[in-house]
Amino acid sequence: MTRYTKITTFEPTLGRLENASQLADVQSVIEEFRDVFCVDHMVYHWVNSKCGRLGVGTYSGAWVSRYIQQSYIRIDPVILGCFQRFHPVDWKDLDWSSKAARAFQADALDHGVGRQGLSIPIRGPKGQYALFTISHNASDEAWAGFIEIARRDLILIAHYFNKKILDIEAEGIAAPSPALSPRENETLTFLALGYSRGQVAHTLCISENTLRVYIESARYKLGAANTTHAVSLAVSRGLILL
Repeated sequence: MTRYTKITTFEPTLGRLENASQLADVQSVIEEFRDVFCVDHMVYHWVNSKCGRLGVGTYSGAWVSRYIQQSYIRIDPVILGCFQRFHPVDWKDLDWSSKAARAFQADALDHGVGRQGLSIPIRGPKGQYALFTISHNASDEAWAGFIEIARRDLILIAHYFNKKILDIEAEGIAAPSPALSPRENETLTFLALGYSRGQVAHTLCISENTLRVYIESARYKLGAANTTHAVSLAVSRGLILL
C-alpha cells in the first residue's frame, strides 16, 4: 500500500468537514480522506441512529445493498465485537470462527471490502454507538506499519466525523428506550439468533399470535420500522446480549 506519513497534511480536508452542512458534503469529504490516507475504503457508520443505520463511506453500492438485504448487522463481527470495546479494533482480533461470520467475511471480500480493517468505536450522547472504519488489501506487515503511523490521526478524524454528523442530524438519536419486558427480550434474542417465528413460538411455548404481540410491543418501544430493525436496535443498544 502507498505509505501514509506524518508529514501528510489533512488540515484542508478537515476544514471542509467542519464547514459541511449536509450529508452529501460529508460524503465528499470522506472520499477525500480515503485518498489522503491511501486506503481502499473509509466509512462512518452510526449504528443506532433513530432513522435506522446512518452513514457515509466508500463501500460499493452493491455491497451496501447486499449488507442490508442479508441483515448482516445481526452477525457482523465488527459491529458486535466493537460494541464491547472502547479502543480501535483491528479486524484480525475479532472472532471470525463461526460459520456465519466466515461466510460474511467471504462475501465482503468478494465485494471488495478488503482483507485488512481497523474500526474505531465511538460513544456519543444518549447511548449513541457509531463506528469509523478503514479497510484495505495489504499484507499484514504493511498494514501494521500503516496503523502504527496513522492510528492517532484516524482517532482524531473519527471524532470529527461524529461531531459533524451529530450537528447535521441533531434529532437523530432516539430518546432512551423503555425497558423491554422479559418476554419481549426473549423474543428479540431468539430472532437475533436466527430463529424463525415458528421456532421462537415453540421454544417459548406460546402461540404465534401471542408472539406477534410481543414483537409489535418491542418494535413500538424501540421506535423500529420493522422486526429486523427492532432486533438490530436492541443488539446495538445492548438491550439483548448474544
